[in-house]
Amino acid sequence: MGRKVTVAVATLNQWALDFAGNVARILESIRLAKEAGATYRTGPELELCGYSCEDHFLESDTLLHSWETLLEILISPVAEDMLIDVGMPVMHRNVTYNCRVVFYNRKILLIRPKMILCDSGNYRETRWFTPWQKERQVEDYCLPRIVSVYTDQTVVPFGDAIISTVDTSIGFEICEELWNPHSTHIALAEDGVELIVNGSGSYFELRKSNVVVDLIKSATSKAGGCYLYSNLRGCDGQRVFFNGCSCIAVNGDIVSKGKQFSLKDVEVTVATIDLEDIRTFRNSKRSLALKASGAPSYPRISVDMVLGKHSNDTGPVNAPLEWIYHKPEEEISLGPACWLWDYLRRSGQGGFFLPLSGGVDSSSTACMVYSMCCMVVEAVKSGDNQVLADVRKMVCDVDYTPIQPQELSSRIFVTCYMGSENSSAETRNRAATLAQQIGSYHTSITIDLAVQAVLGIFTAVTGLVPKFGSHGGSPRESLALQNIQARLRMVLAYLFAQLMLWARGRSGGLLVLGSANVDEALRGYMTKYDCSSADVNPIGGISKTDLRGFLHFMREKYKLTVLADIVAAPPTAELEPLAADGKIAQTDEQDMGMTYAELSEYGRLRKQFFCGPYSMFCKLMSLWGSFCSPAVIAEKVKHFFRCYAINRHKMTVVTPSVHAETYSPDDNRFDHRPFLYNNKWLWQFRAIDHKVEEIESENAEKIPPRTQTATRPTPVSQPANIAIPTLLSRGRSGSTPGVVV
Repeated sequence: MGRKVTVAVATLNQWALDFAGNVARILESIRLAKEAGATYRTGPELELCGYSCEDHFLESDTLLHSWETLLEILISPVAEDMLIDVGMPVMHRNVTYNCRVVFYNRKILLIRPKMILCDSGNYRETRWFTPWQKERQVEDYCLPRIVSVYTDQTVVPFGDAIISTVDTSIGFEICEELWNPHSTHIALAEDGVELIVNGSGSYFELRKSNVVVDLIKSATSKAGGCYLYSNLRGCDGQRVFFNGCSCIAVNGDIVSKGKQFSLKDVEVTVATIDLEDIRTFRNSKRSLALKASGAPSYPRISVDMVLGKHSNDTGPVNAPLEWIYHKPEEEISLGPACWLWDYLRRSGQGGFFLPLSGGVDSSSTACMVYSMCCMVVEAVKSGDNQVLADVRKMVCDVDYTPIQPQELSSRIFVTCYMGSENSSAETRNRAATLAQQIGSYHTSITIDLAVQAVLGIFTAVTGLVPKFGSHGGSPRESLALQNIQARLRMVLAYLFAQLMLWARGRSGGLLVLGSANVDEALRGYMTKYDCSSADVNPIGGISKTDLRGFLHFMREKYKLTVLADIVAAPPTAELEPLAADGKIAQTDEQDMGMTYAELSEYGRLRKQFFCGPYSMFCKLMSLWGSFCSPAVIAEKVKHFFRCYAINRHKMTVVTPSVHAETYSPDDNRFDHRPFLYNNKWLWQFRAIDHKVEEIESENAEKIPPRTQTATRPTPVSQPANIAIPTLLSRGRSGSTPGVVV
């Protein structure tokens, strides 16, 4: 009997409710696994229907079509003589479960329901599914007639069991079961399970990838075994990007891995392993052997097949390999670019339109589109026919083959500088230079006539002419004048997006891209229904600090020299009149009353540490107390929460963006909080004031009397460029957050 087995995990770019496309990709992964010599294939979570069906999981149609598509795979000749499991929703006794369905040669062997569901972050699994709570128990499941007539089975096992082949055994975890402290892989290992399989739907976040890899490695480092991790890839209809990283681990080492970011719809990762390595490893762990001897047993579903082959006993096995992690700026260049590509090709549109201001935010969005073009060109050069077909459909040219990213950009990416009398020559030039370097089809317009026309309507009705603050107007007048410019840019953006391809002799329209970063969304530093209102926003989940690092990376990698000037320039909306010398008189940080470094810290404390005003003040005292007085820190916290409360309503209409930061304020999915607050925070701010008095009283007692008389109050404001320590470690690729003591 062979002791070496070849197994395969699939990375699939599935799409919610695209049953035909999902089946085709699953069958392709089975074919590729067979070609690589694998006898077992597993795939991602809910791969048949797509993970992001959401409330469609409550519809009987979704369940019916999942069984219909499973049948297509069951009876396909491609699936013959291979042990396979796929992910799909299954209703058992009027309760819907998230399941793995295991089959071999047209026989369903086991339906294994998910036992631990995820409800954190962007996940809401208990809204649609119920966890299976009967550990190590199975029940009879009555198959639908459309399936049973082909399998010649009436009932099949449903529950928490393992598959036992002639030469080994296979157990299952599903996504969250790996992340939970009570993971099942240890209990499976103690019962002799040698292959532990996880079909997952884990989404992309900056600095997260090594957390996943560490969990996979640790799953077998203590108890041995082979762990098969299969994850989704791409945007399947939501604000998240599933980032692959499918891999196979043996006894604590990764021996085979797929890509984290790629445009490939189907990727199969294969490894040949030696079962004797697992048995020897476990037998050498004497404490493990002792525990295993008394461990309760799982129900075993026997299948008359040999996973290994006699002929490969002397062949090579996969050796351990090192996992090279992407830096955060690389993740930004790749993850949102892949998400943009999926969204564009599946929307049926002809490209993107971006109001390009020449600042960090809109330039970051432009660079993400350029990164996408680079990935598309590389995929075409590597022979990816699906990407080539998508490009040709997009540009309406069946003979077109992209050669250079700039040339592709000129066809599918339109940028426009929307200047006004308040715009500087510097930003106009930076926008034009960046457009030239990335190859976008660029135009420059002036919006002053449109602004005057709108103001003329108001003046005709009221007889009043609002003025900017620098011209003697009130804050209310000045803000209204700024908002007119911002909102008119949104109107013009949609006009140009609808008609620019028509003007260029092409059919179709363009998707409007937004460019408001996550920090500005948190603070509400945006005009509602201005250019922050778009079809999609690739940077809406990324901080200003990370965007600057991303632009430095793009400058070095792609020689986009103008990015150095863009990063060095002070962020400004350019909505107020310029100074007398024509220079910028308005900056974002002065307008906000806080720095971007401070703002991102507030966001992490609010979301990751669940801090209200009082607890945020206490934590910031330990971080900033060495250079800020308690009164200054208190005023900073109060100012943030006032702004947060006043502007929270803007998050109800925030443009969909790819999720990237764990403190995202997007309340459509990730951050479920009210959007109408009492912005005075009377009780909370009073608690802060009492704490300030207590700290100052304690400090006064420690100071000699002569020094006390000379003490002056600390000014409320602090320099905008002050270095702000962060509460979270922001190391390479997913460093575990930790409090700075």
